[in-house]
Amino acid sequence: MSARILIAANTRAGVKPLEARLSAAYFDVLVALSGAETLAICERGQCDIVLIEPTMPDMDGFSVCRRLKSNEATQHVPVVMVTAPDQPSDLVRGLDAGADELLTQPISDAALVARVRSLVRLRMMTDELRMRALTSREIGIETPAAELTAGTGHDGHILLVEDRTDSSDRIAAMLGREHRVDVEPNGNEALFRAAEGNYDLVITSLGLAACDGLKICSQLRSLERTRHVQILATAGLDENPKRLARSLEIGVNDFVFHPVDENELMARARMQVRKKRCAERLRDSGQHLLEPAIADPLTALHNGLYMERHLATLVDHAVARGKSLAVLALDIDFFKAINDNYGRDAGDDVLREFAGRLRKSIRGIDLACRSGGEEFVVLMPGANRAVAAKAAERLRRHIASEPFQIQAAGQPVEVTVSVGISGLTGPEDTPAGLLKRADEALSRAQRDGRNRVVADAA
Repeated sequence: MSARILIAANTRAGVKPLEARLSAAYFDVLVALSGAETLAICERGQCDIVLIEPTMPDMDGFSVCRRLKSNEATQHVPVVMVTAPDQPSDLVRGLDAGADELLTQPISDAALVARVRSLVRLRMMTDELRMRALTSREIGIETPAAELTAGTGHDGHILLVEDRTDSSDRIAAMLGREHRVDVEPNGNEALFRAAEGNYDLVITSLGLAACDGLKICSQLRSLERTRHVQILATAGLDENPKRLARSLEIGVNDFVFHPVDENELMARARMQVRKKRCAERLRDSGQHLLEPAIADPLTALHNGLYMERHLATLVDHAVARGKSLAVLALDIDFFKAINDNYGRDAGDDVLREFAGRLRKSIRGIDLACRSGGEEFVVLMPGANRAVAAKAAERLRRHIASEPFQIQAAGQPVEVTVSVGISGLTGPEDTPAGLLKRADEALSRAQRDGRNRVVADAA
């Protein structure tokens, strides 16, 4: 996951170790040596997140954070306060200043990468919400970006998976001041509760006695009903670094170490609840999904007009920020035969079911649209061709693996889909070019036998 990280500090020498570690994790790193420079870089949109140390020559880091969060142009930029180990009061000051994340030196590589990746994902989601609001306004529908991205992360529904009573009682008491908390000591039972409970966040110990905490995290990510829940893991200070790295690979969003600090736990829980709600807004496609001007009335996906306007916004954003962008063009195979054999009512039901499976197979920040008839488009901000190909293949399998249960047809209907992929090639690329190359790739998929994924040659 590539992103541009700004480190704001007092001296260049002091940030070199942090700069080197982030660069080794394939992040682009900028450095600012004053509060004024930090504010200017953020206002110009030149960074994705900012790490701020408390001390700088012209103003302290807490003042910089407050100014960033009070400015409409920069309030969406995630801020990480990096504090010294002998200054615990800085954690509280950072929270009061509006910081999204708190890090105390020394920071392990696994923890650093986890925090940064989590915030980059949050930034991607808030950027997409803001751009969708902009597209809606261009069409004539007022959708305030601040309303879409607002949220404190309070009043979440949390499942705590912990089999040590002393630890579960302490953590539940902390979280209970802001959230509704359920405690489950049995790891296997926790999976069932998570699937049925509509939780915002699952907090699970990696050191459960009766089962493997990593396996629980992996199963949460693989189950359809818990795939989008946020996962916060708790671990001992002596936890194997390779095991922590593995937890990030299988989908853990963040972790905290025992003994758990209350301020840190509350800050991390708030951020994960906020992320979950932000992703839900994206999957619900904003506040005005049912507006006829932007929605397809049959499938409740965005329509072709909205897709074209929003693609133009995404291209401008990707070019300006040096980001990736991919487009999927999809066509239900032999759809005319479905209408001919089972009737148009059955065909409409197939389109609705296809739209539902499409939503479940893509990321929250992706935009699914019905461009016309049995043709669909998915816009994937931040995705390169490799990521888009994996998503397209996952969708293709999801469509083909289980027949559609269509009442109007009187029997299950076998459905497959062909997919074409295009990716942004550079600053000279255009929305029309992206769509044309995706359509051409789709045509090749159909000529080669259908029920397959083909990428453009660009």
